[in-house]
Amino acid sequence: MGKSSPHSAQSPAATTGRYPIRTVCSLTGVNPVTLRAWERRYNLITPQRTAKGHRLYTQMDIDRIHRVLALLDQGISIGQAGKLLEQESSANIQLQESEYPDIWQHYRERMEASIRRFDETTLDAIYNDALSLYPVDVVNSRLTTPILRNFGDRWKEEPVTIAEEHFFSVYLRNKLGSRIHHLNQRNSGPLLLLCCLPGEFHEIGMLFFALAAVDRWYRVLLLGANMPLDQIPEVIEQQPCEAIILSGSARPARGLFQDALPQLVRNTSIPVFVGGGVAERNRETIENAGAICAGKDIKPALGIIDKTLSAAA
Repeated sequence: MGKSSPHSAQSPAATTGRYPIRTVCSLTGVNPVTLRAWERRYNLITPQRTAKGHRLYTQMDIDRIHRVLALLDQGISIGQAGKLLEQESSANIQLQESEYPDIWQHYRERMEASIRRFDETTLDAIYNDALSLYPVDVVNSRLTTPILRNFGDRWKEEPVTIAEEHFFSVYLRNKLGSRIHHLNQRNSGPLLLLCCLPGEFHEIGMLFFALAAVDRWYRVLLLGANMPLDQIPEVIEQQPCEAIILSGSARPARGLFQDALPQLVRNTSIPVFVGGGVAERNRETIENAGAICAGKDIKPALGIIDKTLSAAA
């Protein structure tokens, strides 16, 4: 496979000043379904149309999308974001998150209530609604991750929540896996190999990252939890990939970053990234091994991967 980035298909705009929806999705990280919902339901963006009805976006549209994303990062709901943008067009206002209702608390309360009832139908409806209106990294950071963290905080005091946590974890694995599979079939971008480090048995963080990656037109090859690093080069020989992303939050096994990781880097010709909580705690050791520290936050990590692959193209 030739080196390419999902952000590289921008030539139409060079001459027309208009970007197709795929390019806009790559530039902003917002998927087509969400962009269309922002247009239809909230009139946040009004793209132009070609003779065949295809959407074309200007640089002003892209700047507006980035401003919407900045508001969402502050906890502003998508409905409030449109009103605030109108205010900003006539006055420079400073936002205080406490001034606005916390839409994510409302989502979390509804999802947690459905989890306590083991009501998958309602849980699925709430989660789908959030994903249709907000970028997946915002949904992960504001909704699903806090719910998972809350289970951890309550576990010792309320053992009954073990069943609730298992119910929600299984739901997420099934939901994320299905969505990733569907989007993977659509995409034609660079193929990323994703797996958890040896000794890491929690896959949810890896699946969150995989979903964000396929939302940005990457394709992913998932190898799951507790993957021996010495087997990865053989996988690459059978299925050429453009990067390896290793995920972990648990304490790394002795010698993993000193021996096994440098050996993997030597035995492959593509970039090796390490992400998750383990990455930030071991940045220097990871970089000394020849790998790239992607950090624990999905959006910046994808930015690092984008830049690395674009530079290699």
